[in-house]
Amino acid sequence: MSDAFAAARAIDALRRGWPVRIDGAIVVLAVERADDARLAAFDPDGKAELLLSAERGAILKLANQRDAATPGQPVLIERVPWLDLTAALALADPANDLATPFKGPYRTRPVAEGVAASAALTLARVAGLLPAFFVRCDGAAAAEVAAADIAAYEHEDNLAIVARAHLPVAGAEQSEIVAFRSPADAAEHVALVIGSPDGNPPLVRLHSECLTGDVLGSLKCDCGPQLHAAIDAIAKSGWGILLYLRQEGRGIGLINKLRAYALQDQGYDTVESNLRLGFAVDARDFGIAAAMLRLLNQDRIRLLTNNPAKVAALEAAGVTVVERVPHKLPPNPHNAHYLDVKRDRTGHLL
Repeated sequence: MSDAFAAARAIDALRRGWPVRIDGAIVVLAVERADDARLAAFDPDGKAELLLSAERGAILKLANQRDAATPGQPVLIERVPWLDLTAALALADPANDLATPFKGPYRTRPVAEGVAASAALTLARVAGLLPAFFVRCDGAAAAEVAAADIAAYEHEDNLAIVARAHLPVAGAEQSEIVAFRSPADAAEHVALVIGSPDGNPPLVRLHSECLTGDVLGSLKCDCGPQLHAAIDAIAKSGWGILLYLRQEGRGIGLINKLRAYALQDQGYDTVESNLRLGFAVDARDFGIAAAMLRLLNQDRIRLLTNNPAKVAALEAAGVTVVERVPHKLPPNPHNAHYLDVKRDRTGHLL
């Protein structure tokens, strides 16, 4: 049986700059959290290779090498004398791609422990770190985790309601907030139940956390206006549920989202920015939303969305979407291109 708690411990270790052993096969140290002393302790003989995601490998033109040509597979870069911590950070972080020429040439090697390597990259994303590691097949003491543990953490469905209370909000005074927590994941998702069930499928909105838009009023996205418009639409519909999912930055975390913003300042769109960072275009898990709805005893809903992927994910998880209700808001000068990209590159029905 897999142990999602082991994944939680491994995430904490990565964030603190400690090594993690995966499947007993490889030991990894997050490039972003390393310093000279930690790297020397982890790799005293300078032989640790560099593990990157397939997306980052493609950006660096490494994925066209024979040993890294399989789409979607991690890329392992051979250690050479000039691949020190500074060079590794340059390969991992795209912030200075346009300003700093790469040293090289770099050579890739076949990834012998593919399952463990892929699990390491997943662990980095869940931890909110860049998907880049120094990697060895041996090493000193490290937090132990199995690839199956990471999968269990990623798809933890042992969600439970832990608190609920009446919460009047602007636009919907008759509302109840419901908090959810899983045993392993520290993220706490919430639902705002607006109105009272009336026998009809509720109008439901899946809203992914956006600190910059929801709290600070960022004009770069449409998240804040979408949130408030959704509450208003649900209240006017009679009753419904707003699910507030703790999946910042389409699942890559706040810091990586801000890194993506910096890349957008260089002229890349939202899709290109995520790929340059080494992540998928959208790494969110909408299965969590389905689990929340089941705990609220709702398996037939009307979904307020322009995103067909949300409909498909809920349907795949056993929630019937009886109607997709469009959710359209006017653009502003700062987010018009962002909305065009959502339409043209991620299939949103704007």
